[in-house]
Amino acid sequence: MSQVGSSAPSRDDATSFRGKVALVSGGTSGIGRATALAFARRGATVAIVGRNAERGREVARIVAELGAGAAFLAADLSRPDGARRMVDFTLERFGRLDVAFNNAAMQEPRALLAEQPDETFDALFDTNVKSLFQAMKAEIAAMLRQGGGAIVNNASVSGVRNANAGIALYAASKAAVISLTRSAAMEYAPLGIRINAVSPGRITTPMMLAAKIADVEAVAAALPLKRMGRPEEVAEAVLWLASDAASFVVGHNLSIDGGFLAQ
Repeated sequence: MSQVGSSAPSRDDATSFRGKVALVSGGTSGIGRATALAFARRGATVAIVGRNAERGREVARIVAELGAGAAFLAADLSRPDGARRMVDFTLERFGRLDVAFNNAAMQEPRALLAEQPDETFDALFDTNVKSLFQAMKAEIAAMLRQGGGAIVNNASVSGVRNANAGIALYAASKAAVISLTRSAAMEYAPLGIRINAVSPGRITTPMMLAAKIADVEAVAAALPLKRMGRPEEVAEAVLWLASDAASFVVGHNLSIDGGFLAQ
């Protein structure tokens, strides 16, 4: 009888992060907050990074109440040293880095492309693309030293198909996130680092609400599931991609969008 797959871990073991250290950027609200808490519930020690110190300390407190190790770093990843600082902080506090969820992002105020100032382009691409490049550089270096790890980048359905006028820069930046993810995944999979992305769509987050969508109920009604998504649903996808349960998944962009891209 064939024994192929007989050494695979059980489902519970495969989705556990006990003994592992997870880094979550943009971890003070929305999808980042939900993901930090989900990692903690699965046993991970969690380093939380974000701009809002009050919210960040609150997330760290909840993580600790869940019985997991926690630390918060207030950092602006659009600054040249932000990404390196967050990886150094994680290594100094916890000694290793097993999983990184690169989630920090911004969206421009809605305006047609020709009306967007150069300063908005610079700020958005510094936050959404350059900081991701710098974060992956630092994360990959740390993971190579310890023999492997997993990285999940937060992209967007807008990087695949942008159906909204006024956010061309955001859409272009998220297309770059998907491309960077795939290229890095091919380079580092042979070295023990799995890199993937998630593309949320129509998720109720502070960023989405700040975009001032005129009729959220109409947006939800247009989806096959007839509802908006929750940050916790994206968090579960992130954890799966980062876990041993997804050990054969490399360079993938997983859409969590209620069927938006299937229409």
